[in-house]
Amino acid sequence: MARKTAKSLFVCQFCGYESAKWLGRCTECGGWDTFAEEVRRPPAPGNKRMTDRGNRPVPIDAVEIVDEERLLTGIEEFDRVLGGGLVAGTLVLIGGDPGIGKSTLMLQALHGMAATGRKVLYVSGEESVRQLRLRSRRLEAQSPTLLVVSEIDIDAVMAMVESEQPDVLVVDSIQTMFSPEITSAPGSVSQVRESTMRLMLMAKRTGIPTFLVGHVTKEGAIAGPRLLEHMVDTVLYFEGDRNHIFRILRAVKNRFGSTNEIGVFEMKERGLCQVANPSAVFLSERPENAAGSVVTASMEGTRPILVELQALASSTSFGTPRRTILGLDANRVALLVAVMEKQLGMHLMGHDIFMNVAGGVKIVEPAVDMGIVSAVASSFLDRPIRKDTLVIGEVGLAGEVRAVGNLEIRVLEAKKMGFTRCVVPLGSLKRLRQPEGLDLEGVSTVAAAVELLF
Repeated sequence: MARKTAKSLFVCQFCGYESAKWLGRCTECGGWDTFAEEVRRPPAPGNKRMTDRGNRPVPIDAVEIVDEERLLTGIEEFDRVLGGGLVAGTLVLIGGDPGIGKSTLMLQALHGMAATGRKVLYVSGEESVRQLRLRSRRLEAQSPTLLVVSEIDIDAVMAMVESEQPDVLVVDSIQTMFSPEITSAPGSVSQVRESTMRLMLMAKRTGIPTFLVGHVTKEGAIAGPRLLEHMVDTVLYFEGDRNHIFRILRAVKNRFGSTNEIGVFEMKERGLCQVANPSAVFLSERPENAAGSVVTASMEGTRPILVELQALASSTSFGTPRRTILGLDANRVALLVAVMEKQLGMHLMGHDIFMNVAGGVKIVEPAVDMGIVSAVASSFLDRPIRKDTLVIGEVGLAGEVRAVGNLEIRVLEAKKMGFTRCVVPLGSLKRLRQPEGLDLEGVSTVAAAVELLF
């Protein structure tokens, strides 16, 4: 019988698509020049199959449930995004742009857990132990139970975990890990998939919470196959401009908590500091009596955050006006501009429109529609909105202002921040109790809202 030999395949480094020959453009994800050659060897004879381990299905109601306390990192903003802390055996993937602060956050979180007497292990494939020591001294994150090592061999990492038995493990980054059994280079689809699978099996078997730090592509997605995000329990993205002091930690997948929570941090000389009251920070530099500036309330999970929307409408001499949007859905803004043209008679097709969310926050919920309309109208009419006014509401295509959820929480946050007037949907106002010291004014259409504001 002929002996099986190694097989050469070409694998897309973005989506994992396999081809027998090299292709310039991936037929699956459309990426250009993404194929790399990898050699697949047949399994060695005599290896046990996974089915030989004796696992048997059991009735789900017979599975014992133990309510374990979640492991806290000592960083409240981080714990909130995780859903209240770390669950035993969870696998967390953290992605973000280079230099955004992923390694800093991991080192500070490990220090917080090591301060409670737990043994934690930080495996770095990008920095030496000396570099980690210098960083920990700058961050004041030094503890005798915080172990660091520079290693990229996944077999050596597994051996360390078996011998040290840490309470928490961090691998920074997963793209640097490699298995000697696979011939492709570190960072390839096969290496990332194999290393993640082995770490996932280890975390489930031992119950050790494991963090994986991942690189991101130019499009902002975590590098490697999409399978990587399906294998882990939690996917977190660290957002923000490196030239800006604020960082937003956002969950896009969480099997043990909500995906709507965010954590706000401020980058300082000694690392990341929590921002307990983001509303006060985002509104601290708001200009007075400036046209195009309006404050609205966005719900991020269970937390209301007041943000400033800024709009600039300027006439253009070109046939196609520009629409430059930062922090908001560009399609949503274009839709609302069309509603304003139809329902309010504002000729915005001859104007360039620029919009920005102050502080670098990204908002996707429709409850800020009235804020967008108010900001654009204020800039177009060159008439400022009162500084003590908050605008909330969803806008439909017919120009109606629809009710929003959690209005009472948003209004109470506005009152706490010193606002005395709120323009809210009329449908929500009927179900809302009037807070003391806050004037609530209900509107049912965008025309009524613009009439009331200006």
